[in-house]
Amino acid sequence: MKKVKIIFTGLIILFLSFGVMAQSGPPDPPGGHGEPGDQPPSGAAVGGGLFMLLGLGVAYGGKKVYAIMKQKEED
Repeated sequence: MKKVKIIFTGLIILFLSFGVMAQSGPPDPPGGHGEPGDQPPSGAAVGGGLFMLLGLGVAYGGKKVYAIMKQKEED
């Protein structure tokens, strides 16, 4: 009986969350959009963070390879 209550509660929460998400509409565009002096789209620059993340990943992978090679030399 306890499992049935848990499943029933989970299903109710799941279906209520869909109803709440359906009530919100798209956000309004920023002021001045669609006018002759249209402003450029705003947003975060992706390039700088992407290259930083890739560089850190390469450095971490290089460290791991170095540690494995060093361990093989000791054996």
